Amino acid sequence: MIRFLALILCCAALTACGLKPLYSGGSTGAVASTLDTVSVDPIEGKSGWLMRNALQDRLNSGAGESVRYRLVVKLDDSIEGLGVRSDDTVTRERRTLRARYQLIDTQSGKTVVDATAGSDAGIDVVSSEYATIAGENAALENLSQKLADMIVARLSLYARQQQ
Repeated sequence: MIRFLALILCCAALTACGLKPLYSGGSTGAVASTLDTVSVDPIEGKSGWLMRNALQDRLNSGAGESVRYRLVVKLDDSIEGLGVRSDDTVTRERRTLRARYQLIDTQSGKTVVDATAGSDAGIDVVSSEYATIAGENAALENLSQKLADMIVARLSLYARQQQ
């Protein structure tokens, strides 16, 4: 009997915790509806092209009826050598991708979100130049996907706060 009562009290406490799903309501929910109204400005370079495509895929850009927000992203992409042999050849590289992004309300012209996101990846430098370049490109693609996830999560939190 005591166990049953304890179970009921635990269940009641869980429902009162105040947590709500971020994407409640699915594609018709407040967060999804807000994300549908975000257009992504063009971003310079190969990394910009990859980032813009990743963001558009996640934001469902163009699916909304009207554009309420503009997302402006500036990227900083760098590769630096880490491991060096005695003959001064690099054995390991680190690719770093950083993004500064701003969500601008098109109606008021006000910047409502101004934040940064970043990540890095390690790349082995091997004797084959082709394999090294392929590794660098794969790292860039993965970092673009990771940063797009971070940016959309932050924009989702903003949309949730506006409810």
